[in-house]
Amino acid sequence: QVQLVESGGGLVQAGGSLRLSCAASELTLSSYTMGWFRQVPGEEREFVAAISRSGGTANYGGSAEGRFTISRDNAKNTVILQIESLKPEDTAVYYCAAAPRWSASSAAFDYSVWGQGTQVTVSS
Repeated sequence: QVQLVESGGGLVQAGGSLRLSCAASELTLSSYTMGWFRQVPGEEREFVAAISRSGGTANYGGSAEGRFTISRDNAKNTVILQIESLKPEDTAVYYCAAAPRWSASSAAFDYSVWGQGTQVTVSS
């Protein structure tokens, strides 16, 4: 079964850091651009970061610039989102997604495979 599984979320104090991981099953991530999105209940899903198939290009959403780092290890079939200096407004469910394209994309409709999400809660 093709699936993406996120891990690494949790409760953290403001100013702390988290490392979110996305692991794939029955899916070779090197064939996909990978992205991270986040969503707060009642709000639209927000683009966080994306990385191209080769890992050579990364794009970030406005709220993620400077504090978030996306990386990938195609040999381990995983994608990482490192988050520093967490803020309460970073609280959301974070989703990993795969898009069958070469270049990084911020558009959710480009992504055809989604994980179930991991909750990140930042306390003030």
